[in-house]
Amino acid sequence: MRDLALDLSLAHRLANAADAISMAKYRSSDLVIETKPDLTPVTDVDKGIEFMIRDVLSQERPLDLVIGEEFGGKDEALAASNDKYYWVIDPIDGTKNFVRAVPTWGTLIALVNPKHEVVLGVVSAPALYRRWYAHKDGGAYVIENGDAPRRISVSAVSDLRDASISYSDLVGWGPRRQKFIDLQERIWRTRGLGDFWSHMLVAEGSVDIAVEPSLALWDMAANAIIVTEAGGIFGDLDGGLGAHGPNGLSTNGKLHQAFLDAIN
Repeated sequence: MRDLALDLSLAHRLANAADAISMAKYRSSDLVIETKPDLTPVTDVDKGIEFMIRDVLSQERPLDLVIGEEFGGKDEALAASNDKYYWVIDPIDGTKNFVRAVPTWGTLIALVNPKHEVVLGVVSAPALYRRWYAHKDGGAYVIENGDAPRRISVSAVSDLRDASISYSDLVGWGPRRQKFIDLQERIWRTRGLGDFWSHMLVAEGSVDIAVEPSLALWDMAANAIIVTEAGGIFGDLDGGLGAHGPNGLSTNGKLHQAFLDAIN
């Protein structure tokens, strides 16, 4: 049996170290930016943070596997024969924001059990002075500007006409694009905040639905456990649950099926 409290403490230490690396380079004139094969940017900060986390985990959790956006590991961790816990790392979620000095970026750290269930997540956004975290059956919390942790929960909005929705953009929606646009005429408020920030606002009860049409496991794992421990639902646009789908949908639970019905 894992002691998730110890794993959470380790995740916080990893997030502290990641914050120190990222903030030292935020708004820096010597930031090194490259373009990956999918035409998305990657910086020396992305690589440096993931390398640091992998190095610490190799020493403190040598039996665990690691999946990271920059250095891989997904095939081994998700193999049918895998009976190990594995960490899922997004060193900088929102790299495009990071390179343009938009403060909505953060480091995402999650732990997944051998059944491929996310059991722990930390989302640290130092430029927003916030960190969210949760572990299975332990509730979800936010730390704001170094204050004491505050427990968070999703909203109680139950009608799409009263809902606030946050999304990334209109790219990647395919045949659902027009239905999503039409839905925006029927709801109370829509904002394109995107990335982890949208999902954390759902967990805090400030937004009722957050959706992104194309994501990877490292984009979703930490978000998923925080949203669900806050009382919400995290899944995909086909109705699947959890962080292993091709896209991400966070809701307060009460609006989950209504949203799926509206865009499918």
